[in-house]
Amino acid sequence: MNAHVQKTAATPITLDITGMSCASCVSRVEKALLKVPGVEAASVNLATERATVSGGDQDALMKAVEKAGYTSSIRLPDQPTHDHAHHHDEDAAVLRRDVIIAAIPTIPLFALEMLGHLYMPFHIWLISVIPMDVLYAAYFVLTTFVLFMPGLRFFKAGIPALLRGAPEMNSLVALGAGAAWLFSTVVTFAPQLVPAETRYVYFEAAAVIVTLILVGRWLEAIAKGRTGQAIQRLVHEQAKTARIERDGTSLEVDIAQVRVGDIIVVRPGEKIAVDGEVIDGTSHVNEAMISGEPLPVSKSAGAPVIGGTLNTSGSFRFRATKVGGDTMLAQIIRMVEEAQAGKLPIQRTVDLITAWFVPAVMALAALTFLIWLIWGPDPALTFGFVNAVAVLIIACPCAMGLATPTSIMVGTGRAAELGVLFRKSEALQRLRDADVVAFDKTGTLTEGKPVLSDLILDDDFTHDEVLSLVAAAESRSEHPIALAIVAAAEKSGLTLPALENFASDAGHGVTATIDGRKVQVGSARMMDGLDLSDFEEALQRLADEGKTPVFAAVDGKIAAAIVVADVIKPTSKAVIARLHAIGLKTAMISGDNQRTAAAIAAQLGIDEVRAEVLPADKVAAIKALRQDGRTVAYIGDGINDAPALAEADIGIAVGTGTDAAIESADVVLLGGDLKGVLNALKVSRSTMRNIWENLFWAFGYNTVLIPVAAGALYPAFGILLSPMLGAGAMALSSVFVVSNAQRLRAIKGEAL
Repeated sequence: MNAHVQKTAATPITLDITGMSCASCVSRVEKALLKVPGVEAASVNLATERATVSGGDQDALMKAVEKAGYTSSIRLPDQPTHDHAHHHDEDAAVLRRDVIIAAIPTIPLFALEMLGHLYMPFHIWLISVIPMDVLYAAYFVLTTFVLFMPGLRFFKAGIPALLRGAPEMNSLVALGAGAAWLFSTVVTFAPQLVPAETRYVYFEAAAVIVTLILVGRWLEAIAKGRTGQAIQRLVHEQAKTARIERDGTSLEVDIAQVRVGDIIVVRPGEKIAVDGEVIDGTSHVNEAMISGEPLPVSKSAGAPVIGGTLNTSGSFRFRATKVGGDTMLAQIIRMVEEAQAGKLPIQRTVDLITAWFVPAVMALAALTFLIWLIWGPDPALTFGFVNAVAVLIIACPCAMGLATPTSIMVGTGRAAELGVLFRKSEALQRLRDADVVAFDKTGTLTEGKPVLSDLILDDDFTHDEVLSLVAAAESRSEHPIALAIVAAAEKSGLTLPALENFASDAGHGVTATIDGRKVQVGSARMMDGLDLSDFEEALQRLADEGKTPVFAAVDGKIAAAIVVADVIKPTSKAVIARLHAIGLKTAMISGDNQRTAAAIAAQLGIDEVRAEVLPADKVAAIKALRQDGRTVAYIGDGINDAPALAEADIGIAVGTGTDAAIESADVVLLGGDLKGVLNALKVSRSTMRNIWENLFWAFGYNTVLIPVAAGALYPAFGILLSPMLGAGAMALSSVFVVSNAQRLRAIKGEAL
C-alpha cells in the first residue's frame, strides 16, 4: 500500500476484486474507487486481486467497483488467508476444463485448414470429398462453439467494457477473434457482400486464438497459485486444535476456542497452538518457521513459546498470552499480505502507461487497417483485416500489469520464509538503493544484557575461589554488574558461601565478610592503597578495548580484575564484513563514550561511529549520515529507536525488540539474528532485478511485436505475422512474467 494510505487515520478497507484481467483493469478500478466520497487513497493489485482503500463507505466502494464492470466483496480482518489460493486453484480447474472443451473442435479444424495450406494435394482431395460450402459451414459450427462456449468469457467481459468506453484485455480478444469469426461467417453465408478476391475464411484463426489464450490463462492461474505458496505454508503452520486444562479437566478444543489465560498441554511432536509462556516442564522447540534457524530452542519455565512452532521432545504446559489474530504467526501473515498488496514507486509509472495502452492498441489496429486498405497490395481488404486482427491479438497488457506485483508476492513470501518481514513493499525498492547501514549498538550489535566477559586473576587465587567469593558478596545487590556476576557463578555450578556481614558504599562498591575473609568488590577508587601493579598490562589491554573493570580484593590483596560488559553477538562481525563485501558502508550509533564506542567499532570493522548520542538525538544522527545524498538503512530494537527507524530511509527492527520499534520499521528481522540483514538485502536486490527483467520483457515484447503484427517488416522482407502466432505469443508473454517471478522462490539464505 502506498505511503499516503499509511499516514491516514482511517482504517484501510480491503476488497477482493473479481474479473480483473490486465493492467487496464487495475487503473479503471482505482479511478472508480478514488471517485467515491471520503476516499483518500486507493491501491489495486492485479496479482493478489485486491484493493486497499483508505476512507469511504463500504457499500459505496462495492457499488463503484460494480459500476466499473467488476464484482467485489469486503475482506474482513480475521478472514482466512488461504481462500485466495483456493480461488486460483478453482480458476485453474475451470480453465483446464475449458481448454479441453475448446481444444477438441479446434485441433481438427486447425489440422484440416493448415494441411490444406501446406500441402495442396490434400486441399484438392478434401474439397473433392466435402463441398466447399459444406466444409465452411462445418468450420462455422466448430468455431462458433469454441467462441461462444469456452470463449464466451472474453465477450461477456470485453464487449460491456468496450461499450462503457473503457476497453481492456478481454475487449482486444473479443474484437480480434470476433472480427475473424464475423468476416468468415459473411464469406460463408453471404459471399456476395465482399469482393471475390477477398473471400477467405479465418475460422481456424478465431478458434486457435481463443484456445491459445485460454491455455495461457490456465498456465497463468497455475503459476499465480504457486506465487502465494509462502503465505499458504505459514497458514498451514497454524495448529487446528489445542489440548487445554479447564475446570480441572483436560479437553481438546478447536483453536478458535482458546482464550487468553488458558493452560495448554503440549506433547512431543505436537504444534504449539498459540503464543504463551511455559509454566512447567522442559522441551526443545523447532522455531525455524519464525527465525529460519534449524536448531531447536530449549524451553523451560518462564520461556516464551510461539504458536505454530513444533515441539520436538519433552512435554510442558504453558499459559496462553496471545490468541487469534494477536499471535505472532497471525501478525506475520498479515504483515506479508499488506506488503504484497502494496505498490512500488516504479509500479505507479507502469500504471500510468498501461491506462492508455488498450485504447492506443485499438487505435493502432484501426490505423493498420486503413494503411493497408489504402496503400496495401491486392487483396488490400484481406491484408488490412488480417494485420489489424494480429495487432489486437498480440498486444499484451497482462504482462505489464503482472510484472511488478507477482515478483513482490514471491519475493516477500520467500523473505518471510527466511525470517525477514517486509512490512511495506516500498522497502523492497529502497533497501536495494541503500548506501549506509547504521546499527544501534545495545541489543542489536550486542546481546543487550551485561555478562561477565573477563575475570583476570592474581597468581595467588583460583577462578572458582574468587568467583564464588565475589558472587556471594554481590548476592544482595540489584546492580546490573552484581546480577551478571551472580549469574556467572550459577552458570559455573558454584555454591555460594554464607554471607556474614555486608556493607554498600554507593558509587564505589561493596564490602562483605565471608567465611571469616574480608571481601571488597568495587571501582579503582575503592582500592586506594592496594597494589595494582600486577594488573597494569591487563588494564591497558582492557582500556584499548573500551572496557572499564571493577576489582576484587580478598583480605587486603587484589585478587582479580572483573569486567562485566554487553558482549557482541556472535554473528555481528561476520555480518559487517559481508556488508562491506557487497559495497555498503556501515555506521554505529551509541550512547557510550567515544573511546568505548570506537573500540567496539574497531573490533567489528565499522566505518563510522556516532558516540555519546542520547536517545533523543538519534534522529539527528540519521540525518547527518544522510548527508551527500546517501540512502540510510537503520537497524534497532528498542523503544528509543522508534523515531530513528521512522526517520531512516529504511527502518529495520530486530524482531526480539519492542513493539514500538517493530511498528516504526519498514522491515522486521524475526528471531533477532543480524544475518537477517543480509537476507533482506539479498531478497531486495533479487526481487528488483526480477521486476526489471519482467518489465523489460513486457514492454520489449509489445514494443517489438506490435509493429511486426502491423506489417512493419512486409515492405523490406515480405514478413507478416499470423493472428494465430500472435495469440500464442500473447499467451506465453503473461506466462513468462509469472514464471520468471517463481525463480525468486529459489533464493538461498545467507550462511556465515
